[in-house]
Amino acid sequence: MMLTYRLVRLIEDNSEALSEGLLEKVRSSPLLADYRNVPPADLKERVQGIYRHVGEWLLTRKEKEVAARYTEIGWRRAGQGVPLSQLAWTIVLTKENLWEFLKHRVAEDLTGVWGELEMLQLLDQFFDRATYYAAVGYEKYQAAQITATLPRAV
Repeated sequence: MMLTYRLVRLIEDNSEALSEGLLEKVRSSPLLADYRNVPPADLKERVQGIYRHVGEWLLTRKEKEVAARYTEIGWRRAGQGVPLSQLAWTIVLTKENLWEFLKHRVAEDLTGVWGELEMLQLLDQFFDRATYYAAVGYEKYQAAQITATLPRAV
């Protein structure tokens, strides 16, 4: 539990830098072109709120609070013209940004623990990418269905 507390404090104390790093990754990602419709301050505020209160989100918040927060974010991004795949990829980047930060900041004495955590991270990355590409396929299917139903010129 002491390790959990230390990691939570590290994340919360560095929420500003973490959110800045994520904002840069979103801006530079070729997979997130439609995020130009999202005001940078909006994205930074929402992500920083997660990082700043990560202990609460992981330990005390109920699923209904997570559902409410992310349903609202999904609604907001849809209204801003951000495709589902890009929303999903931004959530993946938010997590990967956190993993990168922790890898560089965790003390050397945690090397054995970190090796085990790396395996979990690899599993996370696999399923995150599966989610992203499933969303891409879903969107392509929808686009193909719309194209198929358009009247053809004679």
